[in-house]
Amino acid sequence: MSVQRPGDGGGSGWPVPTSAQLAFPHDRPRPYHLMLRTWSYAWWKPVLGVVLGVVWFLLGAALVYAITAAVYSVFEPGPWVHDFTSSFDVQGNVSPKVLLGTNLALGSLIPATWFLIRYVHRMRPRWLASVLPRMRWTFLFACLGLAVIALFVQIFVAAALPSSGSGDTSLSGSLNTFTTATAISAVVVLLTTPLQAAGEEYLFRGYLLMAVGSLFSSKWVAIVVTAVIFALAHGSQNVPLFFDRLAFGLIAAWLVTHTGGIEAGIALHVLNNFLAFGLALAYGDLTATLNVSESSWWQIPVTVAQSVVYTGLVVLVARWMGLRNTTAPPHDEPEQSTGPAVATA
Repeated sequence: MSVQRPGDGGGSGWPVPTSAQLAFPHDRPRPYHLMLRTWSYAWWKPVLGVVLGVVWFLLGAALVYAITAAVYSVFEPGPWVHDFTSSFDVQGNVSPKVLLGTNLALGSLIPATWFLIRYVHRMRPRWLASVLPRMRWTFLFACLGLAVIALFVQIFVAAALPSSGSGDTSLSGSLNTFTTATAISAVVVLLTTPLQAAGEEYLFRGYLLMAVGSLFSSKWVAIVVTAVIFALAHGSQNVPLFFDRLAFGLIAAWLVTHTGGIEAGIALHVLNNFLAFGLALAYGDLTATLNVSESSWWQIPVTVAQSVVYTGLVVLVARWMGLRNTTAPPHDEPEQSTGPAVATA
């Protein structure tokens, strides 16, 4: 009996799949940006998911921030009410409490996207990580090493160019005074920055990329749209800073479609933020770094140099590891796949 293939048109749903079909969500190999094209795909599902994702980004994350600030304030000396209310002044001095609340709020995007993929699309959350489906930890750790190399390139290029704008820090400046707040902030950065960076990747390069890709059937539309949304989501910013963030979003999204997972984007995002926060703690201040809204056009060649080196290295490593960039339905024959063979990662 022939089974109608889902996901190539609009439609409001498909025939109820058999138990065998339910065991795997795709009827054929799917690239990452089309993984929401399951047996039960309907156009309204990614639309609903995007709406719910935006609601969580605007309201749910703010709730997580408020709860974190309230709990933190209980353990602080002095009037906790004043400390709690002052924590919302993000434009003022960035305390460890503000940094912790911000990172955990953005980290909450991970379970939020898990909820969307599980209850809106009836897929296991692990499909957000990669086409295998799971987090390919060996590849992720390899990408962290490649990100270190790319960051050294970034630092060398930045040192040869004029200052890149407000919030920029320099290794040539004098070291800040080490205080208790500095130590607490360093611990917060070390423990929660990976969650913050991964949260943004799970939302923008994970769920949103899938949702837009499933609606328009084009990886380039998905790449561009999610990169623009990512840049705009950072709030007030001048044109050079917008293009800098747009460039990051474009390269991170392209790497997802090329490697079949979000590991490369997470690795670069984590290392970028470690560098920014680390330099801010040592030579600058967290307030300027967390609230940066201006940059110069000189930042663009710095970003381009980092992105070109990192992208080239990731492509080579992914090819060497034999990473697959499409899903592998149980009935799929090797010649049917559009991606490389699966490798242990």
